[in-house]
Amino acid sequence: MLRLPAPHFRPNKSYSGAYGDKASASARRRIAEAIARRNGLAIDDSWPMPLLGVDCFVMRVPESGTVDAMVTRLTGDPRILWAQPMQLYRALGSTQTQGDPLYPVQPAAGAWRLADLHRVATGRGITVAVIDSEVETKHPDLIGQFAANRDFVVGHPDTAEQHGTGVAGVIGAKSDNGVGIAGVAPGARMLALRACWQTGPSAPPRTVCDTLSLAKALHFAIDSDAQVINLSLSGPFDPLLARLVSIALSRHVSVVAAYDPSLPKGGFPASEAGVVAVADQALPSRPVTVYGAPGRDVPTTQPGGKWYFVNGSSYAVAHVSGLLALTREERRTASPRVATTLGARGAIDACATLLPISATCNCSCAIQRAVAGAKPR
Repeated sequence: MLRLPAPHFRPNKSYSGAYGDKASASARRRIAEAIARRNGLAIDDSWPMPLLGVDCFVMRVPESGTVDAMVTRLTGDPRILWAQPMQLYRALGSTQTQGDPLYPVQPAAGAWRLADLHRVATGRGITVAVIDSEVETKHPDLIGQFAANRDFVVGHPDTAEQHGTGVAGVIGAKSDNGVGIAGVAPGARMLALRACWQTGPSAPPRTVCDTLSLAKALHFAIDSDAQVINLSLSGPFDPLLARLVSIALSRHVSVVAAYDPSLPKGGFPASEAGVVAVADQALPSRPVTVYGAPGRDVPTTQPGGKWYFVNGSSYAVAHVSGLLALTREERRTASPRVATTLGARGAIDACATLLPISATCNCSCAIQRAVAGAKPR
């Protein structure tokens, strides 16, 4: 705080929310700038407070210093009336933990502490390829979340479909936008790559893909530098697709696929070495090499600007793809690892996947440390 001259010393003593004395204000600004330069500070804002007789300058302390030490240092400067830290205050009323109506019933909201994880990372700067059926990219919870939208299916109508739209929502639906859900990685950019299509009058309709459509989509995803490829599907081994998956893995792309207990080795591509195999965590006989993630009563986006509850390992895969996007952003590693909960067969520990957890620093501790040390985004 710099002292304002007494009213009778001001050439213009009027005040209406702005400086009444431009010459005097400029002089104080120069003093503040000199103080900032001398102490390695940056001026963020300023505002005169005539009722207190002060001109307040908000200055940002560099990452190498601490607020308390800087306050002590500035207090000894005779040009400064006083210095103090900027405090934060918390309202004691409570509503939803996030601005998305369906967030409280998302399985990951509580089990994965999703709101806390989003204080650390949102998947910003990470590209996730959603290789699936047609995604409704203009859905209110998905619009603006895609870097590309391509259709590699021939002979089937190009229209929004349930499976792809639902998978995309779990991965990257917008957060805090006042509608629907929050995706696991709302800051990520998705590639909507249609390689599958709905078929038959069954309810829900079956979603199928073929070698060529999947190969086209995989090639596009790899060529577009996707860091995570979501394959919420399973089927027989295919040499062409296996080669593309191998190329993706050699480039340190995280390939995440669904485990199907009815197929040999859980089906392809989940059976491939290096692929992250995922199943619904409620699946009773899941191998230890298969990760379990939320796959029951998951609210997500659906065509027509709607939201429904869905079930199945496809949506468990989407949860893990989103988590890997968060981990790639936070840990800046090309080969993120998924951590599991001790005593739980393949159940994912989302916090330990994202942050370094130890016997002396649990999840809450690790989140606080990460938030405190985070650089402005």
